[in-house]
Amino acid sequence: MAGGSSPAFRPGDPLGIRRVLGRAGLLPQQADAVDPSLPIAEDELLVEVESLNIDSASFKQISDSCSGDVKKIEEAILGLVARRGKQHNPVTGSGGMFIGRVAQVGPKFPVQQKPVKVGDRIASLVSLSLTPLSIRKIVKIHPEIDRVDIEGHAILFASGIFAKLPTDLPDTVALAVLDVAGAPAQTRKLVHPGQTVVVVGGGGKSGVLCLYEAKRKPGVRTVAVDYSQEGIQRLQSLPFVDHVIQADARNAVEVMEKVRAATGGHLAEVVINVANIPETEMSCVLSCRSGGIVYFFSMATSFTRAALGAEGVGADVDLRIGNGYTEGHAELALGLLRESPELRKLFTETYC
Repeated sequence: MAGGSSPAFRPGDPLGIRRVLGRAGLLPQQADAVDPSLPIAEDELLVEVESLNIDSASFKQISDSCSGDVKKIEEAILGLVARRGKQHNPVTGSGGMFIGRVAQVGPKFPVQQKPVKVGDRIASLVSLSLTPLSIRKIVKIHPEIDRVDIEGHAILFASGIFAKLPTDLPDTVALAVLDVAGAPAQTRKLVHPGQTVVVVGGGGKSGVLCLYEAKRKPGVRTVAVDYSQEGIQRLQSLPFVDHVIQADARNAVEVMEKVRAATGGHLAEVVINVANIPETEMSCVLSCRSGGIVYFFSMATSFTRAALGAEGVGADVDLRIGNGYTEGHAELALGLLRESPELRKLFTETYC
């Protein structure tokens, strides 16, 4: 499928609206199903996909529903993508991202703004929940890192964003970092010198990146909350984490009390939620001081529960919805690994 080999292209459609199946007026992310068939539109990219990095909340939900059985997980993913034309978990609402090699560039794809050519290896920076995807075969599932190696193709719209894979980091490491690049980028915007920052779910990949980025600001005190012993041990080994709390983030009162003790009653100006399980909203709200910010990057978040819960306890906090895209987020996140030997070692050992 080399560039220009197709005799015809679909009409240009920068938002991918013509690929929506079912009810009219929806964008691909909102739609129940999309059409991943070929040929591509004249302003689309065709990518031969190598691996999917499924959103942590989504992979956990799929795995739990299959009792951790890898064969059943494979069947669930194949069935889901066959039905919806995209990796869009109907329970969590989330997707993930992919890496692959560009197979075809539509003649009207905006290459001036987004330089790319056939043969480039890229990582998508838009969610799989809106990306047309067709899987021919699942090659291998890696449950410990939420990755699925496949043979198949994906289609990126003209409005889509992506990053060329770096040459100085292993693909699996780059994929893991780029999957959550929005979290440390938003942390850079939210955190100011001298603040106390609490990261709930701090032992995961997005959590450690947020903690490191927060600590780069002068005088910031970082507090990490995690549940698993593995996560706690990982956090205790990192020099940019000032205090580690082991607690179940679904137990809001326990988390609040432990954060209060760790901060001398101060609580946090910024609380970042990157947990991959539901019902963690109130532990974040109660750990935040009046006038502070609670940033929900987790796709397991119920924003109704967060808003009504904050109202119910009279918490005057600013609730922010996580946005996976911030300008320059890919370069920022990869740069953190290049800057921090501890982060690079951790990601290399975990994802290589």
